[in-house]
Amino acid sequence: MNSVAHARQPMRFRGRSFIAFALTPEPPIANWLAELDNWRRNSPGFFAGRPLVLDLSAVTLSSHAIAHLLQELTAREIGILGIEGVEPSQLEPGMPPLLKGGRATNADEPDAPPRRRPAAEAPRPETTSLLLDDPVRSGQSVIFLGGDVTVIGSIGSGAEVVAGGSIHVYGAIRGRAMAGASGNPRARIFCRKAEPELLAIDGYYRTSEDIDNSLLGRPIQARLEGNDMKITALD
Repeated sequence: MNSVAHARQPMRFRGRSFIAFALTPEPPIANWLAELDNWRRNSPGFFAGRPLVLDLSAVTLSSHAIAHLLQELTAREIGILGIEGVEPSQLEPGMPPLLKGGRATNADEPDAPPRRRPAAEAPRPETTSLLLDDPVRSGQSVIFLGGDVTVIGSIGSGAEVVAGGSIHVYGAIRGRAMAGASGNPRARIFCRKAEPELLAIDGYYRTSEDIDNSLLGRPIQARLEGNDMKITALD
């Protein structure tokens, strides 16, 4: 009886690169969780499907306290991909793995020495801005950490734009605009009509409830002064 030998296909491994958002609890944890709840109320679904890292470098927690914090996050439907900022001995079996080597995303920070190019090949300039001719509609998410984002239209309710630099919107912001996401406190947000669910710069944010009613519906600029976000009218 003849048998046909089938060659086994080699197992394939492919790299994937995702932008992970880091949650950095600060003491007291109860207040931090309350602030997190406020964010979730104003930005429902923001954490759904996102790679999230729990950075514990700003707190000192026992293994039991870390487990309790993870339970609190799970109860809020926030899944954690990994943990950084702790010693391996602090993590118990079943906890997310310890991650090392993470850093803030920054388009200007090289990952490796540049490869030599042929003499005849001119270097290609890096893209440092993104121009969107169409409005960002409800449910859409635009993430560009390489620089500024300019939206010719509006950012719709339930939509979001995340930029490493500043955000310029020639229409209305009705959703979420998060500038300076690469760790740039000098980033700013500009728009012609302010009706946002949330504005954020370098992790500091304001929800619609925290914005002066006199600024709503008007052209505004948002910027950081220290740890405080200032929102001023442009007209």
